[in-house]
Amino acid sequence: MWFTSHRDAAGPPDDAPSTTSSSPRSSQPHGYSLQISSSNPNPRSQNRRNLALTSAIAAAAAASPSSACSGSSSGRRGRGSGGGGRGGLLSWVFSAGAARADEGKPAADRGWDAHGFAVTRTPVPLARLDGRKRYKVSELSFLDRRARDGAPAAESPLFDPAALRAGGVYTKSQLLAELEALTSSGMFEQVSFLGKPMPDGTLGLTVSYAESVWPGTAHRFKCVNVGHMAAPEDGLDADMTARERMDYHRRQQREYQQRIRGAKPCILPEPVREEVMGMVKKQRRLTAGLLQRIRDRVEKWYHDEGFVCARVVNYGNLDTDEIVCEVVEGDITKVEYQFQDKLDNIVEGNTSIAVIDRELPQQLRPGHIYNIGAGKQALKYINSLALFSNIEVTPRPDETKEGGIVVEIKLKEMEPKSAEVTTEWSIVPGREGRPTLASIQPGGTVSFEHRNISGLNRSLVGSVTSSNLLNPQDDLSFRLEYTHPYLDGVEDRSRNRTFKTSCFNIKKLSPVFVAGPNMDEAPPIWVDRVGLKANITESFTRQSKFTYGLVVEEITTRDENNNICTHASRALPSGGLSIDGPPTTFSGTGVDRMAFLQANITRDNTEFVNGAVIGDRCIFQLDQGLGIGSKNPFFNRHQLSVTKFINLNKREQGAGKPPPAVLTLHGRYAGCVGDLPSYDAFAIGGPHSVRGYQMGELGASRNLLEVATELRVPITVMNKHTQVYAFAEHGTDLGSSKEVKGNPTEFFRRAGHGSSYGVGIKLGAVRAEYAVDHNSGTGAFFLRFGERF
Repeated sequence: MWFTSHRDAAGPPDDAPSTTSSSPRSSQPHGYSLQISSSNPNPRSQNRRNLALTSAIAAAAAASPSSACSGSSSGRRGRGSGGGGRGGLLSWVFSAGAARADEGKPAADRGWDAHGFAVTRTPVPLARLDGRKRYKVSELSFLDRRARDGAPAAESPLFDPAALRAGGVYTKSQLLAELEALTSSGMFEQVSFLGKPMPDGTLGLTVSYAESVWPGTAHRFKCVNVGHMAAPEDGLDADMTARERMDYHRRQQREYQQRIRGAKPCILPEPVREEVMGMVKKQRRLTAGLLQRIRDRVEKWYHDEGFVCARVVNYGNLDTDEIVCEVVEGDITKVEYQFQDKLDNIVEGNTSIAVIDRELPQQLRPGHIYNIGAGKQALKYINSLALFSNIEVTPRPDETKEGGIVVEIKLKEMEPKSAEVTTEWSIVPGREGRPTLASIQPGGTVSFEHRNISGLNRSLVGSVTSSNLLNPQDDLSFRLEYTHPYLDGVEDRSRNRTFKTSCFNIKKLSPVFVAGPNMDEAPPIWVDRVGLKANITESFTRQSKFTYGLVVEEITTRDENNNICTHASRALPSGGLSIDGPPTTFSGTGVDRMAFLQANITRDNTEFVNGAVIGDRCIFQLDQGLGIGSKNPFFNRHQLSVTKFINLNKREQGAGKPPPAVLTLHGRYAGCVGDLPSYDAFAIGGPHSVRGYQMGELGASRNLLEVATELRVPITVMNKHTQVYAFAEHGTDLGSSKEVKGNPTEFFRRAGHGSSYGVGIKLGAVRAEYAVDHNSGTGAFFLRFGERF
């Protein structure tokens, strides 16, 4: 049955100045249960389980300040992660009583009053204390009356050291409140406070206690979730007769058994239950200390698994063969969204709630138990929308449903419209090696963005780039892109498709027409692409997606003077140029037009562990020509890239923790069947192909195979964690270079294959590497930006 250990009605009133209080076993009916949901002498005035959840949330926030679990607590913080460390009754009871003891407690710097008693060995009962004085407790000891040695101890595992502490200042009413909290908890058969006058005017306080011991031997352990079940009211009346009291207790026992049968089973796994029963069998008797250790073990499992709001609130059937452990697991009752401005004022948001709600992990929805891991996932997923400058996920007790959790998500939206201009000037060596401006004409980029159109995460992004902003038509690149997510409707969660269309003009230096290592530099050829692209991306899971669409473009090859170039050229020994090189376009005119279908499927299971990438990534891309355009190009171009990041030593995750050692394995295959313009040949060599070589230095091919491995080892540089690494790579054209029109590999005297190895160190986003070119046996230093894989 449900029974809260109160004083018997025949006992002294609550405000009686008694220094000793006992709970005789004779007053405990069959099926006695120990309620630990509140140490308040008047439990009906408190929402016990919400106090428990408030304490649990505060404890989780204190134990993991970087986590998403945070909240304001109306009581004192609880036991942190719920496992190790000391604590005791008052922390066990959600700190509700301890919080009450702290209310109005004067700070030490406000002073205290001398006790005014004669300094003798005779203990001073609390009844003799002056209610107007503030007493400083200079010594605190605990006397276990059942201990064999009978000597006081400086601390006891049954007591919260934060509730009463040496050096604290207390009033008489506060000490009586602490005593009442201990008495009403049911943890002790007898407990008393005795004061000892000290010569310096302070008091030494001895807490004398005898912990409760329950008869019988338990053979079963049952754990139930009582999160949404209202606690029964205490209907015991002081005016009841002995018979009425007995009838009341019998009725309470029947109601308690019905209550337990109707409760949900908790998620505590069977191995933990067996471990708890082992603890009971080992001690052979059920004591308050054993119940505390059981509580610690149960809560430790919950908190280790991320269920940081779970708390043990009650034990039932303590004098039967079955221990019933009642747990408030922290069931989520609802999710609330709150938009804030820069000053944290609550405002009406522009973003549709349905857009945000789609990103919540299933475990953070109503009906599930709050898990801190799910909170972190929610932060990650909502942040991926790129709509908010600040996101907070905060659990708090539900005031309308006892034992429930409300998940509050606070959001600060970014400005929907933005524009910026970046400029740059080229610097070249001048006379005597001093740097000078290559031109007074500034280059740069003008960009704008309109995000979250209509509050549905639609966006329009554009940019214009030129090397001469004063006369941009000479050299102009642009890109305009519109993104329309939730193609099937924001409310339809069965499919997640995004439509994206863009028009572009992109100019890049071709790596196909570059000279080999034993040649003078060849005149550069630029590939200018102007076109339209439209595709649909369907996300199957957060780790896999499929993109398919259409690309229509015009490709123009140009020389360094921006003139159309039909053939590549190379330097002759005489100093002239050979213009009989491979054709730069499929049509041979320097201008190609084509349309093709493009698709790729990506499966990315990587994650960051203390800044290091762990997992695997697989990308397959396919371009299918439609036979539309210059000379009706028809082709099938395909690529497969597989990368695996292997965690070599398991590291504890957390802020400031070093990254693990990682072994990276990478392979890439590419091939083309059908028509292949030279500018679309696969270049071998470069920072993202085979390191130690320049872009395209090894060749341009119809087919290629690349393999690479890299070992990353964490180090600490200037109190910051980073990585040093060693790598080895190889790339080959599989003999297919001669199948590229004009054979650019042979024309520019490139090998068609090559290997490299080296070492490097990561310095933020920069990779400083020393790589050895295995073809020539020489090495060089390189500075690269971004990741290789």
